[in-house]
Amino acid sequence: MESLRLIEQWPVPTAAAVVVRSDGSVAGSHGPQRHPFKLASVTKPLTAYATLVAVEEGALELDDPAGPEGSTVRHLLAHTSGLAFDEHRAMAAPGTRRLYSNAGFDVLAEAVAKATGMPFPQYAAEAVFAPLGMGGSWLDAASKSPAGAGGVSTAEDLARFTAELQAPRVLHPETVAEATRVAFPGLNGVLPGYGHQKPNDWGLGFDIRDHKAPHWTGLTSSPATFGHFGQSGTFLWVDPAAGAACVVLTDRDFGPWAAELWTPFTDAVLAELNQ
Repeated sequence: MESLRLIEQWPVPTAAAVVVRSDGSVAGSHGPQRHPFKLASVTKPLTAYATLVAVEEGALELDDPAGPEGSTVRHLLAHTSGLAFDEHRAMAAPGTRRLYSNAGFDVLAEAVAKATGMPFPQYAAEAVFAPLGMGGSWLDAASKSPAGAGGVSTAEDLARFTAELQAPRVLHPETVAEATRVAFPGLNGVLPGYGHQKPNDWGLGFDIRDHKAPHWTGLTSSPATFGHFGQSGTFLWVDPAAGAACVVLTDRDFGPWAAELWTPFTDAVLAELNQ
């Protein structure tokens, strides 16, 4: 894909990208596909997926209590538990505000670990990475927030994950459908790096594009687009209307350069897919 060559002009030392069609085929790739990158918050969709595997296995339920009083597994996944960004401190009652929270994902991982009897990084490896053949992916147990921002992966591995998101086989398709539609609709909140959003729609571990502006996806991305971006200069989106997904991994932290370049890049990818 010619659109992927735009990355050659980006001010980043190393970058890898891949576009995956809904049938699992690779439409195009750029850069070292097996190079490991720190994912930062692109870890969260992986953590959410492992949590949903635990739910399907019956280890816990989405409405089981977890986190602050009144909060559940579902609240933690949807950033509505009320927990602060990086503190185990309640800032709001569960279900009343969309407070993006790494701490919430740490609590989520603790709940899954307790329910499964297995350290969360090990459970994620066995529940998600191994079944999908993601041999170059792991959660760094020594990081500050392993489940929220401690993932390491490759473009090749995340291509497999986006293929799974588009045609699930590890999870039931209805589980993925629930995870990628709005949970607790109508809640306002701040989208990190892009400011206050009314509403700030999220699914269960996935940022939902909807009509957010500004946003890290494209101006032409469909409202149904879902995914995540990370402060390490990484992103992953799936656009059901386009029948494709895109992964971009870099080794330069998110900043004005990314806010300026990511949106036109996604629009170029979508335009080429539609040709």
